[in-house]
Amino acid sequence: MTERDDPYHRGSGWSDQTTVGHDADAWREQTTPGITPVHGGPGAGATPTYPAGSGYGHDDGAAYGHGYAGPGVPPAGPSATAPDYSSRPVPFRRPDALAGLLLLLSGIAAGVSLLLPWVHGNDTTGWDLVHRAWNEARTDAGTIFRTGMWQPAAVVLGGAALLVLGLLLFVPARTHRFLGALALLVSLVVGAGVLVPLSRAGWHVGRFDVGIWFAVAVGACGLLGALKALLTGPRSGTHPPRV
Repeated sequence: MTERDDPYHRGSGWSDQTTVGHDADAWREQTTPGITPVHGGPGAGATPTYPAGSGYGHDDGAAYGHGYAGPGVPPAGPSATAPDYSSRPVPFRRPDALAGLLLLLSGIAAGVSLLLPWVHGNDTTGWDLVHRAWNEARTDAGTIFRTGMWQPAAVVLGGAALLVLGLLLFVPARTHRFLGALALLVSLVVGAGVLVPLSRAGWHVGRFDVGIWFAVAVGACGLLGALKALLTGPRSGTHPPRV
């Protein structure tokens, strides 16, 4: 190695090429064009600056970042952050399967009663009674109330209405109380159509055939399903129920 290449000189020690000073930071100037080199390092005493209104630095009273007001002081004002979701329980939309099934059974019982006789010793079926009530209603609407033909008509038409309401109970909703109230009114009309002939017969059930008991089932299942839908409130939670 020649004396020219040796950085150490007798008498002066290491050459100026290794002196920490202005020349030591000369390499920082050789950066990508358009980027300002950063001089100094940690502990150099330089205070970073931030654009006005950015929420950082000293422009909003925070010395250590966005919304920071010091140790032990919670962030406040526009710099405070909050989640975009709520952790409070919310009501879920769900079907009422039990109430819907009871109303469907009510409608099925009404359909079966059309095929069976209602009075013991008489072959007149429920369909014959409804057909007779329809003919009397076309002639004079008040006739069906005087002859009592409104009773089988109320049972059969009420069962059809309960069948439709039972299908609607399977549609997800927060609550089915409105449908339950409608089903309750229909069930009361059906119950009246069954109890009135029984009371006029002196509660002698032997006078009636199997068709009347399916009519009783229409009112009973409709009443239970209506109460189930009417008394069931919305279900709330933070996670949706598993289907």
